[in-house]
Amino acid sequence: QVQLVESGGGSVQAGGSLKLSCTPSGSNDIFNKCTRAWYRQAPGKDRELVASISPVDTLFYRESVRGRFTISQDNAKNMVYLQMNALKPEDSSVYYCAAEGVYLSGIVHKRCPFDSGQGTQVTVSS
Repeated sequence: QVQLVESGGGSVQAGGSLKLSCTPSGSNDIFNKCTRAWYRQAPGKDRELVASISPVDTLFYRESVRGRFTISQDNAKNMVYLQMNALKPEDSSVYYCAAEGVYLSGIVHKRCPFDSGQGTQVTVSS
């Protein structure tokens, strides 16, 4: 398994912006073949999917962040980002990056071998 490294969290006031970044530790040529996603988990709550981007650029956003958050990728740098604008107190969570699904290796489908990292804390004050 390859560890993912999240960064970019912080504390902002409501209405502010943050940009989260995620990259695999070490060199990796599989990352961009997987669906990259951002999840978040607040204390006492289940982890929830925030946004995802597939290898063919299919996007998903949960309803509560649509229009405010943007997921993007830089395949040359093996990076995925989450631009978060107009932040609300309810966006406060630990945000985790994931790279999931399967990829084609030759003629064999293999599961994407990534584990989320420690996450990055986002705190939005009212």
